Amino acid sequence: MPFEAINPPQFPTPIAPFSAAAKAGKTLYTSGILALGEGGVVLHVGDAAAQTRHILEAIKITVEAAGGTMADIAMNHIFLKDFADYAAVNAVYADYFPGQKPARYCVQTPLVKPDCLVEIASVAHLS
Repeated sequence: MPFEAINPPQFPTPIAPFSAAAKAGKTLYTSGILALGEGGVVLHVGDAAAQTRHILEAIKITVEAAGGTMADIAMNHIFLKDFADYAAVNAVYADYFPGQKPARYCVQTPLVKPDCLVEIASVAHLS
């Protein structure tokens, strides 16, 4: 099945060769999203909650660009640089998923830029 690349116009140019998301049928896969600005500048350095909010807003914009809502997200893949940020990430995350919660996993791993604390990728099944 062919897919459609989704690249919201308000996003900065990607730092590598990828699209913000790929829509195949009614399934949307977002790339791993980081708190980056234009030129790959890391935003909200040292603040995992602010990075999480930035990332989830970017995911919301991406899902909406594909015709969905945050309620369509069925799975989140969360990557943390340090599990010490787990509570801060969860506090923000809960605001974006107030009703039924998507499945997810969360792992600790180095991220592509040293000042990035959080990365999230999502899978949505668009209604």
